[in-house]
Amino acid sequence: MKLCITEKPSVGRDIARILGANTSREGYIEGNGYCVTWTFGHLCELKEPADYKPNWKPWALSLLPMVPDKFGIRLKNETSIQRQFEVIKSLIEACDEVINCGDAGQEGELIQRWVMQKAGCKKPVRRLWINSMTDEAIREGFNNLRQQEELESLYTAGLCRAIGDWLLGINATRLYTIKYGTNHQILSVGRVQTPTLALIVKRQKEIEEFVPKDSYEVRTKYRDVNFTSTLKPFDTEEEGAKVIEHIRNFPLEITDVQKKKGREAPPRLFDLTSLQVECNKKYGMSADLTLRTIQSLYEKKLTTYPRVDTTYLPEDVYPKCPGILRSLSPYASLVSPIIDKKLPKSKKVFDNAKITDHHAIIPTGQSIPGNLSLDEKRTFHVIALRFISVFYPDCIFQQTSVAAHVDKVNFKATGRVITDRGWKAVYDSAKDSAKDNSKDPAKENDSEAKELPPFTVGESGPHVPFLGKKTTQPPKYYTEGTLLKAMETAGSTVDDEELRESLKANGIGRPSTRAAIIETLYKRGYIRQERKSLRATDAGIELISLIKEELLKSAKLTGIWESKLRSIERGTYSASQFISELKQMIQEITRAVMLDNSNRRISANPK
Repeated sequence: MKLCITEKPSVGRDIARILGANTSREGYIEGNGYCVTWTFGHLCELKEPADYKPNWKPWALSLLPMVPDKFGIRLKNETSIQRQFEVIKSLIEACDEVINCGDAGQEGELIQRWVMQKAGCKKPVRRLWINSMTDEAIREGFNNLRQQEELESLYTAGLCRAIGDWLLGINATRLYTIKYGTNHQILSVGRVQTPTLALIVKRQKEIEEFVPKDSYEVRTKYRDVNFTSTLKPFDTEEEGAKVIEHIRNFPLEITDVQKKKGREAPPRLFDLTSLQVECNKKYGMSADLTLRTIQSLYEKKLTTYPRVDTTYLPEDVYPKCPGILRSLSPYASLVSPIIDKKLPKSKKVFDNAKITDHHAIIPTGQSIPGNLSLDEKRTFHVIALRFISVFYPDCIFQQTSVAAHVDKVNFKATGRVITDRGWKAVYDSAKDSAKDNSKDPAKENDSEAKELPPFTVGESGPHVPFLGKKTTQPPKYYTEGTLLKAMETAGSTVDDEELRESLKANGIGRPSTRAAIIETLYKRGYIRQERKSLRATDAGIELISLIKEELLKSAKLTGIWESKLRSIERGTYSASQFISELKQMIQEITRAVMLDNSNRRISANPK
């Protein structure tokens, strides 16, 4: 008998149906030589301090740092979990082979391996690895089961992540709570949550301390076009006024006209973070809601595996794309202009070198049911439009730059005229009914699409000079969407997609965990939401202010740790070295806090 262990009952039922296992039992389904059972997510967890040493139970500075000689796991203390574990354990003992059918990612690997370890599994194990939950993908996955050994580095990376979070979370939380807490409050400190909170606090402080500054640009209007001088803006209105008075009596002369043809490629396909950013910007959906929604669409077989950090597709998906496009019947008017031609195969979309175990989030080609929730419809909508748009041609535009001078003062004017909307037509034709103030990708650069009249070099004439006042603006509060971007790029503000890709290796957290980190900050009472903006609470501000150790709150340093975890996953970095560096980090932080004689105390109470 072959035993399949899935991550949740609904997935188990789908796989059992494909395998021909039709007899339901308590906690599993059997038939056709298979048994299919399931976990409920994490059944196991790393042991608590007192499980290693009873004297580690009290919270005392003298016991820190707590570093077990060897980490161990335990079953969660919940009746339903313990009951299901006994089912899994008995089935493992009875089977000939185990097929790990957990979610195809780091966390899924960790969940299943821990359960098998706790059950004392000695049977051979193979791995089901699929990118979608369609019947075709499941059958193909069972025809190409992987050996468990192939995914050893994936499990090792997940284990290192869990150990790292335990070492820092347990020790730093106890350390700061005992040293700085009041009234029995818990000061939660974590490897990812604290740098994320620090980003929000830093941005809020920048806004509160911002002092606006005025400057004055010399401009002039000629033939109903505003020209801007190349002079450095003046600090005072009086300085600018002198230039205005001087040039008022001279004609403006056109000295150069440049016209360049340009093109703008379609936006990249979605990874999880960019999908969360888009849904937050367009519909105000939280990161956690988007993750739950895309997970639901995945389990309903409508979209591919969601917890991904790549925006590329492997080349073997290319032949399937016409069929996927044809399946998008509600979007037939958008698909028809491209479906009868050979689809383009851009390196910005298809690139095997940019793929590890999963690819970008796309539709699967299944029929779209009519009973989707509003959030599911919205999320599928943005995925479908993005998928369609990457097969459209580039947007073509003409950029015009006009140079002029008045006496010795140089001026310039620029304009862009879109000559072929290309992929932007996808978004023009698919107007969304949602009431929001966000921009569609098709409209992002249209603010520059002002057409200039024809100018001739050497022409001249009267003009109307004036001063343009500019006032510096503070940075904007983070939204969940912009915070996710900042977490992905370790605090860097990046809009360029290629640069964003290069910075993702050092991001804070993983795509699958960032939403949970934000939710944790809400629950701890460290942040709150005002409309779409994220604000740090008094408790969050005070916590970051008393943490002097940069290792704990630096987004970039945390990003380096994340990069090392990814290297462990790729098998290019030593897990033992990572854990050794973590232990040293904990010791340094503990020592620094112990030596603090400032008597600081945090007075704000998290909710």
